[in-house]
Amino acid sequence: MQTKKCQVLVIGAGPGGYVSAIRAGQLGLSTIIVEGEKAGGTCLIRGCIPSKALIHAAHRFHDLAKHSKDAGHMGISIPGPAELNMANMISWKEGIVNRLNSGVEHLLKAAGAELIHGWAEFQDAKTVKIGKGKDAIIVQAENVILANGSVPIELPFMPFTENVISSREALNLEVLPDHVVVVGGGYIGLELGITYRMLGSEVTIVEAMDSILPIFDKELRRPLELFIKKNKIKVNTGVFAKGVEEMKDGKVKLFFVDKNAKEDAKFEEIIADKVLVTVGRKPNSQSLEPTGVALDERGFVKVNERCETNMKGVYAIGDVCDSGEMLAHVASFQGEMVAEIISGKKRVYDPVAVPAIVFTEPEIVSVGLSPEQAREAGHPVIIGKFPLGANGRALTQEAEKSAGFVRVCAREDDHRILGIQAVGTHISELVGEWTLALEMGALLEDIAGTIHAHPTMTEMTHEAVLATLGHAIHSS
Repeated sequence: MQTKKCQVLVIGAGPGGYVSAIRAGQLGLSTIIVEGEKAGGTCLIRGCIPSKALIHAAHRFHDLAKHSKDAGHMGISIPGPAELNMANMISWKEGIVNRLNSGVEHLLKAAGAELIHGWAEFQDAKTVKIGKGKDAIIVQAENVILANGSVPIELPFMPFTENVISSREALNLEVLPDHVVVVGGGYIGLELGITYRMLGSEVTIVEAMDSILPIFDKELRRPLELFIKKNKIKVNTGVFAKGVEEMKDGKVKLFFVDKNAKEDAKFEEIIADKVLVTVGRKPNSQSLEPTGVALDERGFVKVNERCETNMKGVYAIGDVCDSGEMLAHVASFQGEMVAEIISGKKRVYDPVAVPAIVFTEPEIVSVGLSPEQAREAGHPVIIGKFPLGANGRALTQEAEKSAGFVRVCAREDDHRILGIQAVGTHISELVGEWTLALEMGALLEDIAGTIHAHPTMTEMTHEAVLATLGHAIHSS
């Protein structure tokens, strides 16, 4: 049995773990990172990146229908309908994933971090065992960074099977289902549900809340709801999924009931090829008992503003800890921060704004406070909006067809920007400027006085700010 010692041991090579290992290596710390699957974690291997690849492919396939011989579009027509080879699409997606996985491994090696493939079994807070028998490796560390990530929530009355699947399996289907039922109307369910609808599947959504994407206000949801209605995605809100029945013909029957129904109410039924369960994710913390780190009642590791746990020299970042949103970019930010803290730098996790994006069609983006949140916080609020339909670049890309807009919320007295939200095709690419504006405490005048290149969609940020000031140029 081999024993290794290091200054930093990272558990999990997801977007938090691999970033922390790279930064620790750059800082001259002897670093080992352990990963049970491919480097890149949920985001790169089975989440953000593969889903965005399929979303893009679905858009391309959907758009080709506009160019069919009978309809034509933009003066372009093709002889016949486009044909979908689902297996080839999945293979193309895997090519992107594998390329990025190799890139992460190269970056770790270049930074001097050692990657060990295998599952880490904690012996105590700073000692892990990887592998079995004489080939096992013991790693002892001065500091440990827990980057275990999260896993999809499995409903106890609806366990995962071949036909009841999580987002992970939904990203690897090599045969297009005729009908997909999505349990959960949050961002994961809607992103994948819309993707499969654009590829040609019938899609039905079952959501317990009274609306899809309830974390966003009605104004932001409206363009998405219009797209869903136009594309004949069936939505059942205010209902509870109650279970499934596997059928002899290979299909699956889902039972659901109105959440306000009486106990003896008759269940409604939907028959589908696949039931995709997307009711959230939970921290992957079940293996941490030997470490002695404290967990909250939901299973998240408790940390302070430096991502320190109750165990000295043990840190937790990303989805597994209770410090922030379950987002890849939060994990990466915390990973870099913790590596620098271990090296002696003074850092704390205290961002002004964390961007949230839903990659549906149209996309929804929010950073900072919404108008309602700003008012609830006691701010005197002014608001400005600018429609995609008034932006030249959006028109050339047909992005305006989503009926989207950019909305700016600022303080009325000192014009400090409090939040920016938007909905529309391609709108996610604008969020960097908005997040930077909030982080730097920008005023409306700071954006208004910045020249934005033409023709670009970034001009909408400028125009929305001008609208907040009461004098937008290109909208009335």
